[in-house]
Amino acid sequence: MKIHAYAKINLTLDILGKRPDGYHNLVMVMQSVGLYDEIDVKLNNCTSINVKSSSALLADNESNTAFKAAKCFFDYSGITDKGVEIEIIKNIPMEAGMAGGSADAAAVIIALNKLCGTDYPDEKLWEIGVKVGADVPFCITGGTMLAEGKGEILSRLPQLSDFKKTPVILLCKPDVGVSTGRAYSAVDNCDQSSLRRPDAEAMRLALSEQNINGVAHNLENVFEQVLNIEECETIKKAMIDGGAIGSCMTGSGTTVFGIFDSQEYAKQCAFTLKKAYKNTFLTQATDCGCKIVSEK
Repeated sequence: MKIHAYAKINLTLDILGKRPDGYHNLVMVMQSVGLYDEIDVKLNNCTSINVKSSSALLADNESNTAFKAAKCFFDYSGITDKGVEIEIIKNIPMEAGMAGGSADAAAVIIALNKLCGTDYPDEKLWEIGVKVGADVPFCITGGTMLAEGKGEILSRLPQLSDFKKTPVILLCKPDVGVSTGRAYSAVDNCDQSSLRRPDAEAMRLALSEQNINGVAHNLENVFEQVLNIEECETIKKAMIDGGAIGSCMTGSGTTVFGIFDSQEYAKQCAFTLKKAYKNTFLTQATDCGCKIVSEK
């Protein structure tokens, strides 16, 4: 089975505080976008889990999220007589705040659910996914969703991909990366009263009204405020100057995205940014987190 595992962006991201279990309570409006990894999943009868990837930077052992996803699925389902071969073609940049690893894990869970004939609903798959990572439940379903708790409490929102005129989304990741641990530490140690709090309700209203300017106006990410990454600010300014109606960093960084209501402006801005940043992509919102593209 071949699956496209889509990247995500955060239209809003707020952190409400640290939980007793070490995670943080979050409120996020998350959006799947058309940039994807390609995942090939094949059952074997050896009861082994084997992962290989097109990226030398991606581990092929039990630390890989795809490996973890397969193990969690087999443990949850009680299947002990099968294993799996997983091949990942990476297109989503790593350490980019776009949930590439979580998307790969989600694809494996969806594929195994189909191949093994378990036919679990999404809610059951979320229970498996959250054992792998907080973004995995969202990546299983995708589209436009409100995520709360540590990311596993999901509510469907009006879909950005359903807008009469679907906006163009430009993604740009500088070479600099940020570890998730560093990003959360920066939030924990900042002056909380100085943060601009994202308004998830205002974003929901803008989505329900198909008000693209309202969506663009309400983009906000607390990580962006505390990390103050110079290259991200440079990219953001280039997008706004290039015609984006809104721009923001996604996740814990360092990818910056811009929302354009003009295909021409988006293409021109992408051409300019591509000269300096190889990881520059033009895309659109999608209505799912993973898509089965072929099945044997």
